[in-house]
Formats: sequence, structure tokens, C-alpha cells
Amino acid sequence: MSDTRGPASDVIQEACKQIALQMMKIHPQVGKLDDAETQADILKAAHNLTVELETIKKKLIRLKGRDESREL
Repeated sequence: MSDTRGPASDVIQEACKQIALQMMKIHPQVGKLDDAETQADILKAAHNLTVELETIKKKLIRLKGRDESREL
């Protein structure tokens, strides 16, 4: 693993974690908006953000796996 890749990966993973924690605050509040169209749009966008965060996390896991296999 390069000298900068590990710390960069750690920063990205922590940022994803913090974003996910903030996203969890959104869902319980959506129902309080009392507007079906807005609620649906927000839930769809929140879902899409969650999918994208998972993509980032999976890419980092694969990258780490490649780096670890090179060390063998």
C-alpha cells in the first residue's frame, strides 16, 4: 500500500461513516413534512445517496484487498 493511500482511505471511510450517521437523521423527519410528493422525492434521493456511499465503501474494500495481496 502506498504511504498516502492508507491515510486517504481512512479519511474517506470516516467521511462515509459521518455522512451515513447524518442520513439516519433525515428518514424520521420526512413523514413530518406532510407532503407526499416531497416525501417521496426526499426518500428516493436519500436512498440514492446511501447506494452511492456503499459503492464508495466497496471500492475502498477492494482496493485494500488488492494492496494486501501485493504484500504477500
